[in-house]
Amino acid sequence: MKKLSASVLIMLVSLIWQMPAWAKGDYQLLIKRSEQRLIVQKDGKPVRSFHVALGSGGRSGKLEAGDRKTPLGEYHIVQVRDSDRFHLFIQLDYPSVRDAINALKAGRINKDEYRKILDAHIFGQLPPQNTSLGGAIGIHGIGEETKDKLKIHQLANWTQGCIALRNKEVEQLTRYIDKGTTVTITD
Repeated sequence: MKKLSASVLIMLVSLIWQMPAWAKGDYQLLIKRSEQRLIVQKDGKPVRSFHVALGSGGRSGKLEAGDRKTPLGEYHIVQVRDSDRFHLFIQLDYPSVRDAINALKAGRINKDEYRKILDAHIFGQLPPQNTSLGGAIGIHGIGEETKDKLKIHQLANWTQGCIALRNKEVEQLTRYIDKGTTVTITD
């Protein structure tokens, strides 16, 4: 029994040792809205790139719930979960502290809402998703991949503010990410 356990342990260690470097690690995601690209980076160098669809609300950054715009700024992954509607959903910590500061200055949120967003970031929690800034921003698949959906995905920005990839691509993306992975969204 001890020989069998030792053999299994040696096999597991050798498998882990031989795991590809891309399995997970210190990767960052860069989303270039003007290019409709999500770029996986390691140490600032591109490793992988995907075509994405973005929010259908126009080129400016997200300001409020329901504007159908993709936010601009730096965010972090807070969870990855299965989704009946989108295959997989990778939730971001939107709104960020920067979003909250700008909204407070512009009078779009009050001090209490600002404090709740700030506290959530300080304590590593998901910020409130029910303020006037909106919520449930993330990276997801397209759900059932019909011919029409694939064509729309290739040609148009169709989301309500999220970043969408094809289902297989969002699965591939999960190889590079963990909770806390930085996601930077630029123009």
